[in-house]
Amino acid sequence: MAYLSGKENDYTVPALQRGLRIIELFDQRRRVLTTQEFADALGVTTSSIYRIVTTLTEMRYLDKVAKNTYQLGPQVISNGFNYLASRDIVEIAMPHLSELRDSVSMSCHLSVREGREAVYVHRAFASQRLSVNVPIGTRIACHSCAMGRVLLTDLSERQLDALYRDVRLDDYPPPAPRTLPELKSVIAADRRNGKVVHRSDYATAIATGLSNYRGQVVAAINVSGPDTLMGDERYRQGLTAQLTRTAEKISFELGKAQSA
Repeated sequence: MAYLSGKENDYTVPALQRGLRIIELFDQRRRVLTTQEFADALGVTTSSIYRIVTTLTEMRYLDKVAKNTYQLGPQVISNGFNYLASRDIVEIAMPHLSELRDSVSMSCHLSVREGREAVYVHRAFASQRLSVNVPIGTRIACHSCAMGRVLLTDLSERQLDALYRDVRLDDYPPPAPRTLPELKSVIAADRRNGKVVHRSDYATAIATGLSNYRGQVVAAINVSGPDTLMGDERYRQGLTAQLTRTAEKISFELGKAQSA
């Protein structure tokens, strides 16, 4: 990469440019890079970027995985980047959810987790009279809804303990888990199934997760409709298959590798 020079760029910081360029080198195909690859891409020597790489590593923008070999660190996707990440997910998911809605004639929703709540960040609205349409911005306790339970599958048992240790669960109506051991058992089953079917108020929602390149469940999508339709097992199975294919397409665009 040739850096611009001249009077109009007197206020640029070359070291900062190089540091940001190093981070930009990582993508879906290049997840682990060496200092020599950094230097080759920047057109400099490895010694000239040693301090930059060291600084990025100490600030956790890079993780050292072997001698002179690095991957992106956790700081790249933390400390205020959650909103940007969810916005990217919305933009990627939007056309796929619209296509799914048109195919199944039901509303489809997208949510992300904030603490113990599933936050609805996008809705592909279906105008049919019997549609279930949840407004954007709605917050629902994760353990009491399909998408929320899917989002909780990304947490370990220890993380679930920490998140719900001091929370009363018996205030929520069935079929929501009413104790922490029950919640952990339900989430473990959800993790194995890869989807959640949740019935409440004469409606049924089917949800599954969206994964990024690390395999983390970063969002959830659902299809929801009245039990007059969703009560048919064959119909629900077909709907689940379409939802799963949609999630796979979105996850692929989020960087998840396709299954062999």
